[in-house]
Amino acid sequence: MDQLKPRPASTSPHTPLSFLERAATVYGDCPSIVYNNTTYTWSQTYRRCLQVASSLSTSAGIAPGQVVSVVAPNIPAMYELQFAVPMSGAILNNINTRLDARTISILLLHSESRLVFVDCLSSNVVLEALSLFPPSTPRPTLVLINEEPSSSSSGLGFFCTYESLVEKGDHNFRWVRPRSEWDPMVLNYTSGTTSSPKGVVHCHRGMFLVSMASLVDWCVPKQPVFLWTLPIFHANGWSFSWGMAAVGGINICLRRFDDSTIYSLINKHGVTHMCAAPVVLKMLTNSPTNQPLKHKVHVSTAGAPPPSAVLLRIESLGFVVSHGYGMTETGGHVVSCAWKPQWDVLPARDKSKVKARQGVKVAGFTEVDVMDIKTGVSVKRDGLTRGEVVLRGGCVMLGYLKDPEATSKCMDDRGWFYTGDVGVMHPDGYLEIKDRSKDVIISGGENISSLEIESVLYANPAVNEAAVVARPDEFWGETPCAFVNLKEGHKLSEEELIDFCRENMPHYMVPKTLVFKEDLPKTSTGKVKKFILREIAKAMGSRMSRM
Repeated sequence: MDQLKPRPASTSPHTPLSFLERAATVYGDCPSIVYNNTTYTWSQTYRRCLQVASSLSTSAGIAPGQVVSVVAPNIPAMYELQFAVPMSGAILNNINTRLDARTISILLLHSESRLVFVDCLSSNVVLEALSLFPPSTPRPTLVLINEEPSSSSSGLGFFCTYESLVEKGDHNFRWVRPRSEWDPMVLNYTSGTTSSPKGVVHCHRGMFLVSMASLVDWCVPKQPVFLWTLPIFHANGWSFSWGMAAVGGINICLRRFDDSTIYSLINKHGVTHMCAAPVVLKMLTNSPTNQPLKHKVHVSTAGAPPPSAVLLRIESLGFVVSHGYGMTETGGHVVSCAWKPQWDVLPARDKSKVKARQGVKVAGFTEVDVMDIKTGVSVKRDGLTRGEVVLRGGCVMLGYLKDPEATSKCMDDRGWFYTGDVGVMHPDGYLEIKDRSKDVIISGGENISSLEIESVLYANPAVNEAAVVARPDEFWGETPCAFVNLKEGHKLSEEELIDFCRENMPHYMVPKTLVFKEDLPKTSTGKVKKFILREIAKAMGSRMSRM
């Protein structure tokens, strides 16, 4: 036995790109993408991805290992690029469409992106982002994604259109397989990007593992009908962009949505599965068209602990909710509230409380624990003792791009990834998050750094001190609440400070609540006591806001 060792035939690198190749064979004539009046089959999607990959390698001159960015909503091109870019050997970088020009500029510079696919409605903000580049810095090539295939990109500063890359490409192109499954495949930026971007780098192996684990954990059957209510730019759609190819699913794409659109598409296409942040669940429960569904729709939710009352209401409409937990650094869900048959007999409210817990590791992940950071020992499994949530498994990131210090801080020689989230472990081994990282606000599924907002507030010449915490919000879950005191002799109105924020940060990060205080509570060392401010914000009650 000892003489038997791994051989080339048994060590072929794992990559989720292989899912598409298989889908073209198994589900070739079946629908892959449905968008308005357009429908593609899996064989067509495979062919189109090969053609785009070919064009990137030839006419666009993209070399393996270079970064290619995408700024687009959930349209067919966005889905195809999750495969096409890495099939060319390049590293895929999805960029949040809600970011402002300054932030996009920082990300493109930091990633050294060589080419950017830009949706037609994001062209102005990306062009503005490039105008902010230092004069001597080369600008990436731009490719326009236009919904009118015949449209030209001339005169707009674009190299060509997306469809022209499809037309020029070779459908017999031999896509670039990774030499090692540890080769980088995607680059996803976390929140906290305007001052010190954190670019999460994942390898082919990690994305393969999290894709397979997510399908198994959610019990996704063959050929589901998947509605893309989750932005694909969020961790590649929690890995389901590749997972849907593995099971031959039908991807129902949509540029934007509201409650009526979701209900309409569910009924029109017979949607069976969708992913959604808790804010979307709230929107569906509050919709005037929220009649009970004609068939069950399975929903995977994450991003913030969903309130048990929301879970109770959404499931009464016919949605079957699965609650998961993951991070950009894990590429998708690595913890889920695996349901036990004995819980079926619980009263509805007790069921929703149990389901609101994050749960246990998914099959294929190595370990999840709650640790006392001072001692390095697991906390008691009593549902009360708090500690930091720590993870280890094959889909944990390779590290942060160009930031070895930050990488070392969150991953040490003991083999753990330190999430910064505070949680408890229940006696049955189920994890429950009790508090988010101190500097992170979860608003509508978006992670917002309070430190980033504070840095902008401090840039105002009238601001003396600033501290930002989360305030409960009926619609968004949480929104930024800023506590500010002004320098002596300065005057500043709430409206003026809000306008200042809007000019210097993405609008979704702008504080929804401003509180002027003469002094902020501090420790003896001068550190602001944010826990006191959180209690004050919580005591204000939930805001009643809308999209």
